[in-house]
Amino acid sequence: MLKEKNNTCSFGETVRKIAEPLCEAEQIEFVHAERLSDRGRTIIRIYLDKECGITIDDCVNMNRQIGDILDVHLEDIGHYNLEISSPGPRRPLTKMSDFERFKGKQISLEVTESINGRKKFKGLLEGIEDENIILTIEQQTVKIEYDNVSKARLAATHGE
Repeated sequence: MLKEKNNTCSFGETVRKIAEPLCEAEQIEFVHAERLSDRGRTIIRIYLDKECGITIDDCVNMNRQIGDILDVHLEDIGHYNLEISSPGPRRPLTKMSDFERFKGKQISLEVTESINGRKKFKGLLEGIEDENIILTIEQQTVKIEYDNVSKARLAATHGE
């Protein structure tokens, strides 16, 4: 399970458990959820996707439905703004299956415990092997324990 800063992983997983059954019924993939703060406002941002790409109509429909479900299940959160979005070209990789699905793509990855003095890595994703993420970085193979990953996403293809 990937960890997020400020204890938002447990929040993201709570939102996933609440919203994922609806997403599955709508044949939409729940990618990731995060709680943000902007000038005192709470924002819940949920990234969704589907095989042929998520549309604005999908986002509007899911915003309404997920908003209703969250209102019932997250009574103690107070007022919040819900944002439903496509994961975009820098899609977060949040499940072990993502590291197989996006094999052959460039990814950026951060770890909790440094590896050889490094916490940030960018390289070609080779896949998963024994719960290790395999990257090729500058023609060297690097194995990173899945449980050590704090953040991972597809890397931008046209600069960062």
